[in-house]
Amino acid sequence: MTLNQIEYFIQVAEYGSFSKAALVLGIAQPALSRQVRALETELHETLFLRNGRGVELTEAGRRLLEHGQGIVHLVNQAREDLTAHRNEPVGQIVVAMPPTQARLHTLPLIEAFRVSCPRARLLVMEGFSTHLTEWLVSGRADLALVYNPEPLPALEILPLHEEPLRLLSPADAAPKGPLTLADLSRYPLVMPQRGHVFRKRMEEAAAMAGVQLRVDWEVSSVPAILDLVAAGLGHAALGEDALRTFEHPERLAVTPFIGADVNTTLCLVTPALKRSTPLTQRTAALLMRLARHPDHQGSPT
Repeated sequence: MTLNQIEYFIQVAEYGSFSKAALVLGIAQPALSRQVRALETELHETLFLRNGRGVELTEAGRRLLEHGQGIVHLVNQAREDLTAHRNEPVGQIVVAMPPTQARLHTLPLIEAFRVSCPRARLLVMEGFSTHLTEWLVSGRADLALVYNPEPLPALEILPLHEEPLRLLSPADAAPKGPLTLADLSRYPLVMPQRGHVFRKRMEEAAAMAGVQLRVDWEVSSVPAILDLVAAGLGHAALGEDALRTFEHPERLAVTPFIGADVNTTLCLVTPALKRSTPLTQRTAALLMRLARHPDHQGSPT
């Protein structure tokens, strides 16, 4: 397969149409179709299913899209790196963050990046921590903020700060004073699905204390969880960074746990084998500053 074929395939996948992709690429649609068919022939896979509105990816197509995006990103990085001035941050960098951190840091990061790296481009991606490490290993992302990342030889992990989990409750239904984990069994909880780092940490701590959690609602979105708690539909165990993203904090009460350390650790994670560049170094410094001081919004010098 060729890089052109991969780039053409990605354009068709993203636009869901051969005609739209051909228009954007500036080539004839038959030529684009031939390139994609050649790719399918070489891989012995059908990559697209045709329908009345255009095309949609097959399972094989979805897998190739993930690989292809990583390949194109790495090739672009190589081109930019070879043409870069020696110590000036240039090119494109992809930063990935969990939803809460993305909500907190995207605006101040972009504001600081514009000042610090005026000749570079920044792409911010959002996903759960388990997905972020996969993106780093596959080359789809260059830097990531990750809660409690699994140690892997392919990753370098730098802990930034530890965040205790608190019980967030409706303002008019807050517990009277600090809670033990044993007390927690009395409260209906709104929690993310299994595998989410906040739920995993709470379940581990509860299991060690011999406590059965009462999970009434499972919701994958942290903002939606906060809305449900504020509406009186339950309580949530989240970090205080999540509370900083909520528009109406006065509708929530925060209660600490006593007798147990229930914490998450936010880390800066980078691919271990990828050569550091001025752009990655400068962006990593901006991320570390923001993550360690989430209430500071000024642009670093």
